Amino acid sequence: MSVLVNKHSKIIVQGFTGTEGAFHATQMIEYGTNLVGGVTPGKGGSTHLNKPVFNTVADAVKSTNADVSIIFVPPAFAADAIMEAADAGIALVVCITEGIPVQDMIKVKNYIENKDTRLVGPNCPGVITAEECKVGIMPGFIFKKGRIGIVSKSGTLTYEAADQVAKAGLGISTAIGIGGDPIIGTTTKEAVELFMNDPETDAIVMIGEIGGGMEAEAANYIKSTGNKKPVVGFIAGQTAPPGRRMGHAGAIVGGADDTAAAKMKIMTQCGIHVVASPADIGKTMAEVMKK
Repeated sequence: MSVLVNKHSKIIVQGFTGTEGAFHATQMIEYGTNLVGGVTPGKGGSTHLNKPVFNTVADAVKSTNADVSIIFVPPAFAADAIMEAADAGIALVVCITEGIPVQDMIKVKNYIENKDTRLVGPNCPGVITAEECKVGIMPGFIFKKGRIGIVSKSGTLTYEAADQVAKAGLGISTAIGIGGDPIIGTTTKEAVELFMNDPETDAIVMIGEIGGGMEAEAANYIKSTGNKKPVVGFIAGQTAPPGRRMGHAGAIVGGADDTAAAKMKIMTQCGIHVVASPADIGKTMAEVMKK
């Protein structure tokens, strides 16, 4: 069992024949992902990486029954690519693209609200179900199969957490990189909720960062479940000065409640095992699981 993607998921790549799309599609295929084709307008009817290329997502869905799409489309066109996938009935859209204008994402968020489409990202590393299916840019070899779910705003910290969890003798069910932009599809709380309801995930790693209120929202939800599953949490940006944007567009302290210290306090009060350093994630999870 897993959340969002598994070995039966049928994946297409939007921006399939571009440099990034082709590179990561190759890696995904090598990982064992069931990649059924791709979309590049104007190149429909050709093949790429021994897979069919389509002009539109609708054509791809009709021909392959794809239910997941990953987007490697430049920022100016990425919003249209997300909406096209939603129109075609794709259940899960993973958008890797960084630098999509906030105004475009407001439009996308409103557009997909009434569609049966879940968006992960943008500006994210994607989703991986260990040893089954990789829909993203993460280094697959780090993710060993197990029963720990990972939810993270940071790409590199997702890999770090997965590596530590594996080295602690535990493995990963699914890891979801939600992205670090101000407006994203799937929130921390929504991702945590998926794991709380997954019978084959026993515990969760939740990695956040300064800016916004997503971690507090997730923490309150975790508390409301009666801390049904243990959660180990970390917040990046503990030394970031107020008003300074840190890496991600959404990682900027706007008020007293979205500093790292404030978030860590709320998370601790809600029963989350908060670590001060990312180096302690694996060790802490192993201790928590022994209890």
